[in-house]
Amino acid sequence: MIRKLFRKMLELPVGLGRGRARPRVIPLAQHGVRREQISRAALKVTTRLQEEGFSAYVVGGAVRDLLLGVVPKDFDVATNATPEQVHHCFRRSRIIGRRFRIVHVMMGPETIEVTTFRGGSIHDTNETGRIMADNSYGTQEEDAHRRDFTVNALFYDPSSETIVDYQHGVKDLHARRLVMIGQPARRYQEDPVRMLRAVRLAAKLGFEIDPHTQKPIRSHAHLLKREPAARLFDEMLKLLMSGQAYACLMKLRDEGLSHGAFPLLDVVLGGESDDHRFLKLALASTDSRIREDKPISVGFLLATLLWRQVNQRWQSRQTQGERSLPALLHAIGDVEGEQDETLAIPRRYSVTMREIWTLQSRFDSRVGQRPYRFLEQPRFRAAFDFLALRAEAGEVPRALVTWWASFQHGDAEEREALMEDAKSSDLGDARAPRKRRPRRRRKPGGGAPESDA
Repeated sequence: MIRKLFRKMLELPVGLGRGRARPRVIPLAQHGVRREQISRAALKVTTRLQEEGFSAYVVGGAVRDLLLGVVPKDFDVATNATPEQVHHCFRRSRIIGRRFRIVHVMMGPETIEVTTFRGGSIHDTNETGRIMADNSYGTQEEDAHRRDFTVNALFYDPSSETIVDYQHGVKDLHARRLVMIGQPARRYQEDPVRMLRAVRLAAKLGFEIDPHTQKPIRSHAHLLKREPAARLFDEMLKLLMSGQAYACLMKLRDEGLSHGAFPLLDVVLGGESDDHRFLKLALASTDSRIREDKPISVGFLLATLLWRQVNQRWQSRQTQGERSLPALLHAIGDVEGEQDETLAIPRRYSVTMREIWTLQSRFDSRVGQRPYRFLEQPRFRAAFDFLALRAEAGEVPRALVTWWASFQHGDAEEREALMEDAKSSDLGDARAPRKRRPRRRRKPGGGAPESDA
């Protein structure tokens, strides 16, 4: 009775004292999220599990987004069924993961991620408190306490259209506040990537990070250096594809998380704010495509991130007298070499990135057969879009983009006229083929050479 009174007076997070916490069960009339807003695949998964006698809820980010009036990108399900039991219920499913065993259930074009309620005890940690394995299962209440932020610990039951809230997540959501469940420092030690998620969610949703949640971030940033490079790379992509990419990068730097953990971003975010013009334009274009639900090329995105470094070295080498293409190739090699040592960019992305960069030098060539051969390049369109961004940032004349746009869509006569104009313009082919000198061949018998002319 006294503990209950203290908790009410101090508004302590539920679950910190002994005894069971009473969740708040919020009816449809108060939250307004209808089952029709849940994807058909997620509804089928929860319905089937409930028919088999298990508890099943849509959980996490999907519930949060629906309460914010945002259409979720995907839906996750939490249940008291074990991974083996879930797998038995669905023919098209598979158990994945070692540290965290989950089930992927394939329903048509959708894949629903199903997790079993996590238990409250963790036994397998390393010397820093990092969770190495977590396959202990428990109750819904324990699972709620194990989630990262209060706004992500909401359970939606499609059958009753109610939301189960153990952690005051709805209250924090209405206050647009991001609050870590439990002791933030300890939670960051368990999984350092939670610091990156805090930054991403705060920037993406326009939330403020709770002071207690924010305070330990800077002092625990060094823990990210111990994370696998591939995992950090995946988290960086989530930041860049959050729909608020530049805001995420700025927030990352403000919280002290860019230095050391993301060597790529150390370089990208260096320099004066004016240097970020190209980056801002590129990320704004990415955000726009995400809002319009258009596909994103990761290779193109990475090419925009590192372009400032490549371009600076390219221009520097040309100033020193090196020809355009060799100078560009050397600049690309230098930047790639530095990043290969610190950031594991998968080859499928780095190849695209390099091709887009390499093709930039070919836009200067606008006479003869070169423009026609250039149009046949598989990466021409991506390289052209990249050139358009450079023009918008003031790196190259807009007239060059206009010329290539006209050349792409022009007929034979229009293309010939464009090439004639290019010969006389200031944007003419800097690498146009020189007039060949007549080749001289020798007379039979070693006589004096005679001209072909």
